[in-house]
Amino acid sequence: MSRREWFAASAFGLFAARKSLCQDQPTFSTEVKVVNVFATVRDKSGRIISNLEKNEFTLLEDGKPQTIRYFSQESDLPLTIGLLVDTSLSQTRVLEDERGASYRFLDQVLREKTDKGVIVQFDQAVVIRQGLTTSHKDLQDTLSVLDSPTAEQARNGSGTLLYDAVRTASIQVMRSVQGRKAFIALTDGVDFGSTISLTDAIESAQRAGTLVYCILFSDESYYGGISFGSRGKGVLKRLASETGGGYFEVSKTRSIGQIYDAIQEELRNQYSLGFVSDQPVVHSAFRKIQLKTKQKGLIVQATDRYYAET
Repeated sequence: MSRREWFAASAFGLFAARKSLCQDQPTFSTEVKVVNVFATVRDKSGRIISNLEKNEFTLLEDGKPQTIRYFSQESDLPLTIGLLVDTSLSQTRVLEDERGASYRFLDQVLREKTDKGVIVQFDQAVVIRQGLTTSHKDLQDTLSVLDSPTAEQARNGSGTLLYDAVRTASIQVMRSVQGRKAFIALTDGVDFGSTISLTDAIESAQRAGTLVYCILFSDESYYGGISFGSRGKGVLKRLASETGGGYFEVSKTRSIGQIYDAIQEELRNQYSLGFVSDQPVVHSAFRKIQLKTKQKGLIVQATDRYYAET
């Protein structure tokens, strides 16, 4: 073989080897959509478990096993907190306690220049009082001016638009936000006047990939001794459970400050898991997911479905 023929053969062999290597390596296009799932794991006693590894989880989509490609025990992804504050007349007596505890919570949880907060006020209307901001001062200033309607305003119309508030904040704020997202709803859970149903509100939060933490804080004396607690409790438990958040109730033995501490602990000990579905998205629809641990006796708190969009 001549020197020229030898060089040509060598070049061809190198090309073939490189081509084969490229075919063996997976490639990802910009069209690949990663589904992020955020989860909290507890034992039977309610204690948060934060030391599990990726191979200790199983993930199903519509009953089919999926490969967990991305995993973190403590997510450092940007966090966005949407504070949904019920300022209807029924909350007048508890609003001051909500205000102080809410600012302390946001100040402790949100990292400067990394995390963002938004404040939504709802009563007979839904108003985004403070848009997305990293400024703790702006959040504090907004919380300081939240107030219930006056008696004169209430005579012109009353309402507690909880469901509308969840949808409005989901569509107008959270859908365009990346990273971890959570609402904290401070309310007695009694909705009056919303244009949508509870199911619609839950779907709005799910489509926006946002957890909902519900804090039941009620003033039963406002209703003249008629208890709406069980009604509001059922609403808030469902809203929290189906979005992967948590439900809490202010009581004589558990203050709103203690509840915020519990939520803060959850957010700091979340598992972040990501997968790419092996089923192509032909049309936009919800898909059921089930996240479990292989270790028996552990309870996984996470959303049970996500919205697959074309």
